[in-house]
Amino acid sequence: MLEAYRSHVAERAALGIPPLPLSAAQTSAVCDLLQNPPAAESEFLRHLLRERVSPGVDPAAYIKAGFLTAIAQGELTSPAVSPIEAVQWLGMMVGGYNVQSLVDLLAHPTLGAVAAQSLSSTLLVFDALDAVLKRAATQPHAQTVVQAWAEGTWFRDRPPPGPKTHGHGV
Repeated sequence: MLEAYRSHVAERAALGIPPLPLSAAQTSAVCDLLQNPPAAESEFLRHLLRERVSPGVDPAAYIKAGFLTAIAQGELTSPAVSPIEAVQWLGMMVGGYNVQSLVDLLAHPTLGAVAAQSLSSTLLVFDALDAVLKRAATQPHAQTVVQAWAEGTWFRDRPPPGPKTHGHGV
């Protein structure tokens, strides 16, 4: 899988275009490899899972979210991805398959704060809003998320935009 992906990257680079995001099959292979990474491939595999899977709701994102959730909940282990990183990476997925996992992890004794931080900047939560609001009555981490959403910290804490060039070199 890694050899084929590197070949794909080289072919696309020769055309001056970026590689395609990982497919579901490629993402599954990366997740399998991360459980027992080949020598000297851990960082590359981490990069592929973190940066080369489309966020949101496609089959590859589903596999990524399932793998990261299993790491966070201790159902799977990886020497290359810690449970804390798994929760942080779930938070980088924008919304979709990661949301329910993050909501469930709010109650986790050691990862709840990390889940709250990740969920606080996730906007595409769909029906999970009601679940977080309900949990906020009894769970401090859910209260943190609701407060962050109310304050708009996802927007306020973003770096200021840079100069806009619109392709005109200005």
